Amino acid sequence: MGAARFFAGFLFFLLLTPHDRFHNVVSADEFFTSTSGVTFGRSSREPKYKIEFHSTESPFHPENGLESVMMSNKEGQSYMCFLPLVEETKTVRSVTPQNSSNALLESDRRIKLKTPDELIDVLKDKCFYRHEGWWSYEFCYEKHLRQLHLEDDKIVQEFVLGLFDPEVTAAFNQNHSDVSMVKDPRSKDASQRYHAHQYTNGTICDLTNQPRETEVRFVCSEPVVIISSIKEISTCKYVITLQCPMLCKHPMFQQERPTWHTIHCNEMPRDIKDSSVKDSLKGTQITIITDDTERHAT
Repeated sequence: MGAARFFAGFLFFLLLTPHDRFHNVVSADEFFTSTSGVTFGRSSREPKYKIEFHSTESPFHPENGLESVMMSNKEGQSYMCFLPLVEETKTVRSVTPQNSSNALLESDRRIKLKTPDELIDVLKDKCFYRHEGWWSYEFCYEKHLRQLHLEDDKIVQEFVLGLFDPEVTAAFNQNHSDVSMVKDPRSKDASQRYHAHQYTNGTICDLTNQPRETEVRFVCSEPVVIISSIKEISTCKYVITLQCPMLCKHPMFQQERPTWHTIHCNEMPRDIKDSSVKDSLKGTQITIITDDTERHAT
């Protein structure tokens, strides 16, 4: 019954949310509901839910064994909602960088995986561009990163944000392993794996009198290679993220995909009354938590 009370609280909130009455699908991904200590997860590791409403003329026919709960919206319309069968998610122990390296070496011995550098080696002799207002950026793999201002397709201002430094890159990956972790801005607890190259000895910075430098982070992402972001993390120090589908061939970089489940709700005739709806929601606390980092992430 714990699962029924949890879903009942979640459905109660959704039924108070404006929607088309028939055959409408409401995504549960933007809502965070808690009841009796149970949380409706928002991270990429946890299941996602959507609500599909069915009219009396075209009802959903449930399979045997599905738990049901009667709900009403603020207009008094009743729905019989069928809860999906969801297997309990097993807790996965976090892997430290050192353990990641050991796991990578062990996997390498067994199936002879290509290293991250071998996988992204196809980027050699290729350059990628990103335009952000006044500035354009040019990243040439294992060569340089430049910040440019163009007028009539001519370079009128240029800063080198770094030149590829194989020695600093090797030292960085030796200390951090080939696979590093970064906080995923789209989620409260998820992280994203990346492989990094270091670019140093860029144009001297007027504010620090030091050469500009950049860390280039390669992440697994489909379907094409693009520069997804460029950030100045401190004065004249930059981080750029390059999405690389070829990196997804490595098991350490494969993204976790959430499982979606559908809650089907059949519209009931208007004369249906069920006092258990009120009782089923008693003691339920429903809250909405907005995630500004997710809203503003690019």
